[in-house]
Amino acid sequence: MTRAISLHDVSKVHTRGVRVVDRLSLDIAPGEFLVLLGPSGCGKSTVLRMIAGLEHITEGELRLDGEYANDLAPSGRDIAMVFQNFALYPNMTGRDNIGFPLRIEAPGADPGPRVDATARMLGIEDLLDRFPGQLSGGERQRVAMGRAIARHPSAFLMDEPLSNLDAKLRNHLRAEIAKLTRQLGVTTVYVTHDQAEAMSLGDRVAVLRGGVLQQVGTPRSVYALPHNIFVAAFIGTPRINLLRGLVRAPLDGAMTISLGKQALRLPEPHSLDHKLLRVQQGREVIVGLRSEAVRIATPADARPGETHITGLVEHVEFQGHEVLVHFNTGSRLAVVPELEAPRPVQRPPRRRRREGGVLDRLRKGAGGLRTGAVDVLDGPSAQEGPLASPEARPLGDLVVRTTPDFDLRHGMQVPLLVDIAHLFVFDQHGERISPAPARLPDLDE
Repeated sequence: MTRAISLHDVSKVHTRGVRVVDRLSLDIAPGEFLVLLGPSGCGKSTVLRMIAGLEHITEGELRLDGEYANDLAPSGRDIAMVFQNFALYPNMTGRDNIGFPLRIEAPGADPGPRVDATARMLGIEDLLDRFPGQLSGGERQRVAMGRAIARHPSAFLMDEPLSNLDAKLRNHLRAEIAKLTRQLGVTTVYVTHDQAEAMSLGDRVAVLRGGVLQQVGTPRSVYALPHNIFVAAFIGTPRINLLRGLVRAPLDGAMTISLGKQALRLPEPHSLDHKLLRVQQGREVIVGLRSEAVRIATPADARPGETHITGLVEHVEFQGHEVLVHFNTGSRLAVVPELEAPRPVQRPPRRRRREGGVLDRLRKGAGGLRTGAVDVLDGPSAQEGPLASPEARPLGDLVVRTTPDFDLRHGMQVPLLVDIAHLFVFDQHGERISPAPARLPDLDE
């Protein structure tokens, strides 16, 4: 038996009013593998502990198979949890650790057959008579997983179970977890900050930031259509290129997005998404380009929907099967200092100063209508911290993924083709405006 898990406007508020999780709503179908993804400190583990009953839910409802479960004791939820730090009893062998919850549930029954069956499933038969201190990290995690599996629970909760392991072992166990959960068909909620784990394991991925759900969807949809700039930058390797752009949409000329010294010309006839960009005429936006959205080729080789720019090679990263090339295109980087923070930075309110008169107030209002509020977009003059020094600035402004066939050296000028179909445009608040959201705003609202 597997279990449906539903969270309805669930919040967790600690002392002094700190909201660790803020009005989270999420439905997990029976047998689904859902990954909670986000930076450290964004509330992922707190959500997991609230589902398990280890944390009290301050606001909202948790429902298990449609039944209200906020006040249900952890032992009554039929849920097994795998912790990041293994949580094995050091004075018990692997066999005793796996069988311990079975002895608690049914004191008179023999846990041996289920322990042996679980050990065969995980391939740890030779580890059953060893103590945790005699096991490696990967072996301990297998025993910890065996303890959860042997219970035959209706749901698994996994709190970054692979984060303490080395990269090679992590990849191996990741494949084992995917295989096991498919075989068992049990609802699984998996917490991680590693996007590679999230994209390879999950049926769906839920991205959190500051306790707020940013986006939920299949790994493919979250990567291909991020709702906002945080999701776009958090998912994808190498990180998405973020550039400052200015929309130019003259009535009698081509529509372009200026990137500084060069511009992206939008192909004609304009798509609906690009027509909607006319609203941003004269406004600064943030342009997002994945490394695979740009290729090295001459204008003569352009396919429909591609536009031409040039780049100066700044750095070449050879990675065997592919090469990451850092170009200087004369574009302006979109510096978003708080982008990687687990929660948005609370900025102190500005002190209001007295205006000189009615004309000053009208100028201020007109400027606000023209440019909008700037929440996440910082210009070069506003750069602070490590990006302010020339030595620490990133190499180039555009990273392109290509094959090892090209012989590229520092200082070479190279023709580039940008696939406009894979162009993201975000407004100054970081929300995606192209491709347009599925639900367009109602002007009457």
